[in-house]
Amino acid sequence: MTSILAPLALTTSLLAAAPQAAPQVAPAAPGPQSDSDARPAVEIAICLDISGSMDGLIDSAKARLWSIVNDLATAKPTPTLRVALLTYGCDAYDSTTGWVVVDSGLTEDLDLISQKLFALRTNGGTELVGRVVDKAAQTLSWNADPNALKIIVVAGNESADQDQEIRYHQASKTSIEKGILVNSIYCGNATDEHASLWGDVARLADGQFLCIDQSTGAAVPETPFDKQLAELSALVNTTYLACGIAGREAWANQAAQDANAAGLSGGAAAQRAVSKSSALYDNRGWDLVDGCAAGSLKLEDIKDEDLPEEMRGKSLDEKKAMVAAKQAEREKIQTDVQKLQQQRVAWLAAESAKRATQQGQTLDDALKSAIRSQATQRGMQWDEPPAPSTPPAP
Repeated sequence: MTSILAPLALTTSLLAAAPQAAPQVAPAAPGPQSDSDARPAVEIAICLDISGSMDGLIDSAKARLWSIVNDLATAKPTPTLRVALLTYGCDAYDSTTGWVVVDSGLTEDLDLISQKLFALRTNGGTELVGRVVDKAAQTLSWNADPNALKIIVVAGNESADQDQEIRYHQASKTSIEKGILVNSIYCGNATDEHASLWGDVARLADGQFLCIDQSTGAAVPETPFDKQLAELSALVNTTYLACGIAGREAWANQAAQDANAAGLSGGAAAQRAVSKSSALYDNRGWDLVDGCAAGSLKLEDIKDEDLPEEMRGKSLDEKKAMVAAKQAEREKIQTDVQKLQQQRVAWLAAESAKRATQQGQTLDDALKSAIRSQATQRGMQWDEPPAPSTPPAP
């Protein structure tokens, strides 16, 4: 079995984000391509408060990203997905921008979002909710299709009304005028003095207001199926055919994010394995299997030196046969993953039914419910209720 750490030797720079310096803006990936035109578009900008008290929120986001992706992947019709990450409230950021940074623009590269999440470090600062919502609404390359589901998710635990330059009322109004909903997440109790203002942030932009306990949900529950899912996740990496230097770096980052998820828990690694078997995990920009299937990469146009070593010097027909073989191998692995996921979901549901004591709502449970409601208004449907993320504590 290939280790999930095997490709890490290709690059260590991917994990070397300095915790004290503001990260550089990552380029946004292009919007959905021609083969995706028939699929509904979902775009989500995640705005996280990373001031000193928000370690729990960041840990939850790291652990629960794949659960949210997995739920969207079960929608019918299957959507395309682009995600952006913005952070705010960090003293290391530039005060002239309201201590807001776009860590990644809207991208289909979910491994990049995971990489950025794991690089985050808290650092006390001023949390300007209006500024980060406005930044997301005004500067990201949102889909121009009026039927696309476009959502800003902003989370924090201080007053939403600290920004005196761009008030949250103004930011929410700007967002909804652009067709972008705002879901606000207050990390605290719904009866707290700040909660009502966070409710206004969402209400003014036709979004949903959610309250979570940020200390709940960083630990993803483990199941008897997680070890096998992690093994399949590592095995599917061997079916990727990285194109060019950027592709080899992306392939290395794929393994790095496997390791990051595994470092959290077996449950988090299992959730990521399921995401990697879904249609939303799309690496057409660097992987020959995804790229040739989508038409974004053409073997006849790729220089020999940009191909994986095992493909160099081969005829075009031989190259096509190698891509087809990897595609078939991947599809088999992904089918095995989906079968195990069905067993994993059933196991979690059974555990949940056994236990009566309820915990606070987790980040992913809150967002899955909100996004499902909003996606349904765009014509997407789900056959089943959201899969349980965390069985209640005994």
